Amino acid sequence: MTNAKKAYESVSNLDAADQERLLLEQLPQVRYIARRIHDRLPSHILYEDLVQAGILGLIEALHKFDPAKNVELKTYAKHRIQGAILDSLRDLDWSPRPLRRKARQLEQAHQRLRARYGRPATEPELAIELGLELKELQRLLGDLRGLDLGSLHDEFTESGQEREAYAASAQRADQEPYSQCLESELRQLLGRALNELQPRERQVLSLYYFEELTMKEVGAVLGVGEARVSQIHSAALVRLRARMRSLLDGATAQMTGVPPAQTGPTENAWRRY
Repeated sequence: MTNAKKAYESVSNLDAADQERLLLEQLPQVRYIARRIHDRLPSHILYEDLVQAGILGLIEALHKFDPAKNVELKTYAKHRIQGAILDSLRDLDWSPRPLRRKARQLEQAHQRLRARYGRPATEPELAIELGLELKELQRLLGDLRGLDLGSLHDEFTESGQEREAYAASAQRADQEPYSQCLESELRQLLGRALNELQPRERQVLSLYYFEELTMKEVGAVLGVGEARVSQIHSAALVRLRARMRSLLDGATAQMTGVPPAQTGPTENAWRRY
């Protein structure tokens, strides 16, 4: 057993110097998580504030970590850090109601244009549909940065015992046949929706979510600015949201025999992705 592992298994018994050493070892994870979340927030929210909140979450993790739960310190700290950062955002008005209304209008425009043309709409077509100049639409897409944080709030704002039991509860859910079937169906629909995105949008999502690059790093790969990456990212998520809503409504109507307009919202199903 390595010294590091021994230390991780007895955090509560460490003296102040060793706890500080573990804190410093985990700081890169704090900065990485803070940067990833900051990428998806409006520019007026300071990255440094997120780091500070994440450090508080890390300190809490070090004090409450229990190796008897068979969870690695890094994994446990990750959820505490994410939770602390997202908790710190709750009181900030980074997502005002008018912006959410515009996001919904944009999503509805996507659905109308898809029904009209039988394919995803381009940015110029969307701009015309919404009565905007192309630059105004792109500015709106930049402003929408951060609205997709709702899924992160759902996943990582558990508190206390719920957050500590996150891994175990997720594993139990995955073992249920119904959950496995639903997961499979959702993945198929998501794959279908992803394939309908423009190549540049798929590339941005792949680099950001699968390669886990920051938006600045994605911009370097694509040869565009970070602001443009944010716009492409927002546009892709709006397209996905609109298409997943349509696909899920259609699937629900097919199973129930009830027209899509009467099947009720599918928000919870697609937001998990």
